[in-house]
Amino acid sequence: MFAGLPELGISNGEDLKETLTNCTEPLKAIDQFQTENGILLPTLQSALPFLDLHGTPRLEFHQSVFDELRDKLMERVATIAEGKDEERYGKLEELLEKSFPLVKMPSIQSFLFIVCAVEVKRQIWQDNQALFGDEVSPLLKQYIVEKEAALFSSDLSILHNFFSPSPKARRQGEVVLKLTQMIGKNVKLYDMVLQFLRTLFLRTRNVHYCTLRAELLMSLHDLDISEICSVDPCHKFTWCLDACIREKFVDAKRARELQGFLDGVKKGQEQVLGDLSMILCDPFACNTLVLSTVRNLQELLSQDALPRDSPDLMLLLRMLSLGQGAWDMIDSQVFKEPRLELEVVTRFLPAMLSVVVDDYTFTVEQKLPSEEKTSLTYPTALPDAFNKYLQENRVACEIGLYYTLHIAKQRNKNALQRLLPALVETHNEMAFGDIFLHLLTGHLTLLSDEFGTEEFCSAVFDGFLLAFDRLDWTFLFKTLEAFNFSSEVTYFIKKYIKNVYKCPKAKIYIK
Repeated sequence: MFAGLPELGISNGEDLKETLTNCTEPLKAIDQFQTENGILLPTLQSALPFLDLHGTPRLEFHQSVFDELRDKLMERVATIAEGKDEERYGKLEELLEKSFPLVKMPSIQSFLFIVCAVEVKRQIWQDNQALFGDEVSPLLKQYIVEKEAALFSSDLSILHNFFSPSPKARRQGEVVLKLTQMIGKNVKLYDMVLQFLRTLFLRTRNVHYCTLRAELLMSLHDLDISEICSVDPCHKFTWCLDACIREKFVDAKRARELQGFLDGVKKGQEQVLGDLSMILCDPFACNTLVLSTVRNLQELLSQDALPRDSPDLMLLLRMLSLGQGAWDMIDSQVFKEPRLELEVVTRFLPAMLSVVVDDYTFTVEQKLPSEEKTSLTYPTALPDAFNKYLQENRVACEIGLYYTLHIAKQRNKNALQRLLPALVETHNEMAFGDIFLHLLTGHLTLLSDEFGTEEFCSAVFDGFLLAFDRLDWTFLFKTLEAFNFSSEVTYFIKKYIKNVYKCPKAKIYIK
């Protein structure tokens, strides 16, 4: 416990034992030992007997002084390390050299750990998972807080939302950079972080951990850390997918590459599907896949082709299904691709395309000369298959939600009023998830003038938003206020907000 003190000219327990063994007056010997080895501060000598009278043990007093000095020293070391003094490394090395004789003292070890270089810390971390977990845990919590703050920011529009930052920009975040530095080229530490992320994803179902899994790998890729990238079987798949996320579209060439990676998973290596599913569960990946799906469906419609005849569409659905099943796969440890329900392709997608055709037909009708117009009215009901799979299948539900966003982006009031009531009942209440509501609120900025009509306000508030009692109304109202509505629009908004507070369904939930 006291190893190293003699090397610094400080007496230890063995010296006291020898002194007491050879002395004739133990009390005087103890008093002299305390004087010689105590804190050499003249003004303190009169205070110590006062503490004795109050029953304060000398050990307790010296421990408190030690703790205070250690904290001050750590602050000073941190200041030196973060400074721009060219001699700072020399100062830290000199301090370490003087401290190393005390490396076996528990009270000194924490200080030495903080002072030592990250290369040394990696060697310590790889043999002490609990210590590494203590270092990583605050960073993971910070990452989630930052993601949720971005989702609930009122600085929101169609041009600036949660998915606006490029993958490269996101990887410059403080947490990703710190984790990358901590891992370095150490495969064991990288595997530990991945295990932390899997565990937290299972515990919380928070998909932002999936984002961090992909961002961390690509951050190491940016630094050309081949020691890790070459052994992570998801590297090339994630690299290709990252390029798709950057373009917000999966083109035919990259689709073939991604399919090659999935088809290349060999027997006995199925566990890699767990990591691939996490990467596809990343909201940024999911956003890209569904946007590509909606775009693909539009192209099929223009070509009079069926969804099942498109290999690219089938791959997109396959990846969506794999990503949506990430939690179940990792939880069950059954590493097998989930089978996409065939009727999603044969019934749900055709039903959704029929909605698109209805809207297109009505739009064309309105552009005809008055003498050529018929009595066609805009349909209000949706096909039964559309509603059924919106409620029963998560892949279909995701596509339906993004089609709704697509309609809002087109400023298509009629189609939006038709779709919103159907979102009241969706698979696992996906329509009321943070990410979808974030995007929908941003897209509604394009329809700000429509809020001046009773019909549209009724569709948005009565038909959809009032249906859920855990909606973050504070965020919604704050964002709507930032739209700079006209006085007429503001009247209707206030009216419906008042109804929200009166409605027994809407228990106001403030985060």
